[in-house]
Amino acid sequence: MVQPASVSEPKISKPSQSPSEDRTFASPLARKMAEDNNVPLSKIKGTGPEGRIVKADIEDYLASSGKDVAKPSKGVGTQVPSLDYVDIPHSQIRKVTASRLSFSKQTIPHYYLTVDTCVDKLMDLRSQLNSLQEASGGKRISVNDLVIKAAALALRKVPQCNSSWTDEYIRQYNDVNINVAVQTENGLYVPVVKDADKKGLSKITDEVRLLAQKAKENSLKPEDYEGGTFTVSNLGGSFGIKQFCAVINPPQAAILAVGSAEKRVIPGNGAEQFKFASYMAVTLSCDHRVIDGAIGAEWLKAFKGYIENPESMLL
Repeated sequence: MVQPASVSEPKISKPSQSPSEDRTFASPLARKMAEDNNVPLSKIKGTGPEGRIVKADIEDYLASSGKDVAKPSKGVGTQVPSLDYVDIPHSQIRKVTASRLSFSKQTIPHYYLTVDTCVDKLMDLRSQLNSLQEASGGKRISVNDLVIKAAALALRKVPQCNSSWTDEYIRQYNDVNINVAVQTENGLYVPVVKDADKKGLSKITDEVRLLAQKAKENSLKPEDYEGGTFTVSNLGGSFGIKQFCAVINPPQAAILAVGSAEKRVIPGNGAEQFKFASYMAVTLSCDHRVIDGAIGAEWLKAFKGYIENPESMLL
């Protein structure tokens, strides 16, 4: 009885002519194995279709003659190193992050706008506010809290960036809810500060700290992360990243990537004149279906205005 070819055998079209008595038919893999092991094909009886010699025939011959199968050569002077590794199962949050961000990059036409913002006045205001916070027993206000407030007010000024794409229409939100990226040992979470444009800085500070703690404890509830209209991701500060481009958090149309502040030398009017100033790079990732380039630039202009004139955020 003719046996079926091995599963690992490459499929080869049937010869147009019957094999002659003085010619041996063998699969390419069988020929290679025979060559590597110095096995004459004339000594082997094929069990494949039409009497073709297949891989299993070579292996049976070598086994019956007490020989080991020679391993395929990897090329002259080439050695494949043995890798030491551990397989880490996907957590649920990792699966969700992978699914959403893959969907974002595959379906949303991203583009990126970057500006440098002078943060000297922002740092001075933060210092003053934290003195008041400490005197009253409140929590210290972070740079990111100020960024969240500035982003929320800029969205109020340029509401086109506070929107989502659908196949039938662009939905523009009246609520300004800012998701804040929080990295934990379990993965990346994005809890939401709702109505951030209407809240004071101390209130934003309290909420961000509470949400970040919940994220680290893996105790966020759906209402803690659902309903966002815009996202802020900050890799400056303790991470020290100067500038980066973030992936949009669907179904939102934009995300702000915040880098670290650094001191720079600013030339003055004269040849020997200069001064120092601290600048922070921010990059806005936009969904081009929703936000045209000029609109994204308008939003960054508004955001920069609040960062460089932070007193306006207190009005």
